[in-house]
Amino acid sequence: MPKTITSLFLALTIAAVCFPAARATSQQPDLEALRAEVDDLAAEISPQVVQWRRDLHQHPELGNREVRTSRIIAEHLRSLGMDVREQVAHTGVVGVLRGGLPGPVVALRADMDALPVTELVDLPFASKETAEYGGAEVGVMHACGHDHHMAILMGAAEVLARMRERLPGTVKFIFQPAEEGAPAGEEGGARLMVEEGALEDPRPDAIFGLHVWPYHTGFIGYRPGATMASSQTLRIVVRGSQTHGAVPWGGVDPIVTSAQIILGLQTIVSRQVDITAAPAVVTIGQINGGVRSNIIPDQVTMVGTVRTLDAEMREQIEAGIRRTAERIAESAGAAAEVSLSSPLPLTYNDPELTRRMAATLERVAGPGRAEVVPPLTGAEDFSYYQQEIPGLFFFLGITPESIPLEEAAPNHSPYFFADEAALPIGVRALANLVVDYLGGDQ
Repeated sequence: MPKTITSLFLALTIAAVCFPAARATSQQPDLEALRAEVDDLAAEISPQVVQWRRDLHQHPELGNREVRTSRIIAEHLRSLGMDVREQVAHTGVVGVLRGGLPGPVVALRADMDALPVTELVDLPFASKETAEYGGAEVGVMHACGHDHHMAILMGAAEVLARMRERLPGTVKFIFQPAEEGAPAGEEGGARLMVEEGALEDPRPDAIFGLHVWPYHTGFIGYRPGATMASSQTLRIVVRGSQTHGAVPWGGVDPIVTSAQIILGLQTIVSRQVDITAAPAVVTIGQINGGVRSNIIPDQVTMVGTVRTLDAEMREQIEAGIRRTAERIAESAGAAAEVSLSSPLPLTYNDPELTRRMAATLERVAGPGRAEVVPPLTGAEDFSYYQQEIPGLFFFLGITPESIPLEEAAPNHSPYFFADEAALPIGVRALANLVVDYLGGDQ
């Protein structure tokens, strides 16, 4: 081999061995260029995102019944050239977008179901839908903003698909049914999505999700660690003895006993646990008993919810509920049967992932528009994904600046209103989280 060629070969070999990063730089994405492209594309498709949101808002569907919704989403993901899996956990949709460059896998999630709420907001695209729920015909409304969540994720899918060749990794888009809970007697939601492989083939290294919340439009709230409460359904059956309403001494009144139990339950959080450690809630939201005015019934059923952010406190509250209900009933000559569902896990943001991606959220929201917020006593089954892989769940404000926050209708209200000006910010947030995570930005 000629001396000059030998020297050149040796030089190249030494460079390859000693400076391997130099070979990889040509494959590394230009993050600044990708971020700028995300923002430009998000602005470009904003009218389409608004259109998706209005259509989904006008045609809401309850949990495990999101047939039309999932069809629209699957068609959209297929139109972007993704591998799409349908009927995951009944009506869930999972799309996979493989980038043109090698890299990790990241997932984005949106929930699809609406609530049994009759809409009272005066909108041209207000829901007129009805459905059967709990044996009754009810109005159906996206009263928790899931229409926003879906439209935002559909927009993020559009943006990232257009950038496919420059993406260093793979993105999974998870559209989940029944976040608000499956119908009675059915399974559903995030837990069933996980069981049916939503996080497999390929398995993500991290997952991101958002929830619209009555902060001012465009504000982003996040926090490391415990973010949303663990949730349990509480059921108490109080058994008495039926008698004429004119002679209450002839039986045991479960209605009066239930009233005493409800009042007693309120002292558990206010007097029996250390609420300086973490917030907690015990709420009775439903009570049924009796058939007419002059008959004291033999039974009353109460249903409620328990919200906690600390496992030890949850155990204390469970014990307090049983003790309070059973002993108050016993004092009246009645009996109380208490049952609590298995707790929905705490929504827990991986601290390191949150630290790493906080700069992305702050950049998207703008100066002073993204902050660490207190934990919420609302619950989210996004927690099931976080039990499998590191996750970050954050909040996007949807209340116009002209409305004081104390006057904004809360989630689950028939007057709940979500400002569409938040939609492009949500698209930018999710898409930029993907770009920064896949690009290895610290």
